[in-house]
Amino acid sequence: MAARILDGVAVAQQIRSEMAARAAEFTRRAGRRAALQIVLVGDKADSQIYVNSKMKSAADEGMKATLSHLPASATLGEILRLVETLNADPEVDGILVQAPLPQSFGSTAIQQVFDSIDPAKDVDGVTPLNVGRLVQNRAALVACTPAGIVELLERSQIDIAGKHAVVIGRSDIVGKPVSLLLLHHHATITVCHSRTKDLASVAASADILVPALGRPGFVRRAFVKPGATVIDVGINLVTDRNVAYGLFHENHPRRGLFDRKGSVLVGDVHPEVEEVAGAMTRVPGGVGPLTIAMLMANTIKAAESRAKST
Repeated sequence: MAARILDGVAVAQQIRSEMAARAAEFTRRAGRRAALQIVLVGDKADSQIYVNSKMKSAADEGMKATLSHLPASATLGEILRLVETLNADPEVDGILVQAPLPQSFGSTAIQQVFDSIDPAKDVDGVTPLNVGRLVQNRAALVACTPAGIVELLERSQIDIAGKHAVVIGRSDIVGKPVSLLLLHHHATITVCHSRTKDLASVAASADILVPALGRPGFVRRAFVKPGATVIDVGINLVTDRNVAYGLFHENHPRRGLFDRKGSVLVGDVHPEVEEVAGAMTRVPGGVGPLTIAMLMANTIKAAESRAKST
């Protein structure tokens, strides 16, 4: 039997409707809209697409979204000074610095920028204080994609407590925080990575499998226990015809899409997993919309919290 497909778009719309109501109430009480400030450095096309989507969502939910767009030639000092200005602005409730920064900044620059954000305005849950609070299960602002995954599971009536959850990937943005969130919801957690031995066998022990490694179609049938829930976090743009054809059979509509556009967006999970899993997400339409919905949720949470403290 084919897997039940979990609809991230529908769940995200539920969350966004709830946030729109809270945003309207905040505006009524505060006399201004909850405000999200996005910082974008450089002209990376996919980053610009993500930023535009976030700004549109904020506007749709009745929040104010503003973009500070710095050129790739900006210095790290300029970015840090901008963040400090936004930290001090009483009408900015949430700050999001779009990652990654241009490669010219080096691998440590983004963490320096994250470290400079006021934790009360950290709507992406990336500051050391908010990560530490997550470890202790008392975080208000949690990384958006992991928070969205848990919302999807709970709103889809998929039990977490007592289940064995396997997370493939240990990134600071997804792998580590989703592991902590699932642990706080009483799952037993295994975190896998590039040095995990016999990865397929470990993954196949999972009741809930969360691949987040950035390799198109990597998770095959052998990785999945029959009936397991699979939450595909991967977002991979495939432009190689051989890779696309290896993922989708001859009459599959996604192969036709590739033939028309020369590219196709896929996850880390091979489509054949739908024949084994009990429930799973697809890419697109799974976790992606929830990431933006939880950004909106974090923005209104930050605005409400800051209003109470003033």
